[in-house]
Amino acid sequence: MQFSIPSGHPSLPGHFPGRPIVPGVLLLERVLEAIEATHGPLGALRLPQVKFAQPLLPGEQARIELAGDAPRWRFRVCRGDALLASGEVCL
Repeated sequence: MQFSIPSGHPSLPGHFPGRPIVPGVLLLERVLEAIEATHGPLGALRLPQVKFAQPLLPGEQARIELAGDAPRWRFRVCRGDALLASGEVCL
């Protein structure tokens, strides 16, 4: 799944003034949307492992790579060949 966060997103002005970066919670929201697009509503979740490696800037294209199936998925969020975030989502 490809996505980008527009520069007008309401979370960006405070994160960080003068040089906005996309908050990690928005990356995780896109990961959950990608899982739900394939598997339906998820209900209660755990994120036992999440690592943010590099920032995503507003307007940059990123993609989500998923592996696994219920009750556990592994994810990677990448910009080109660069790893931005990775981790696990568990029911």
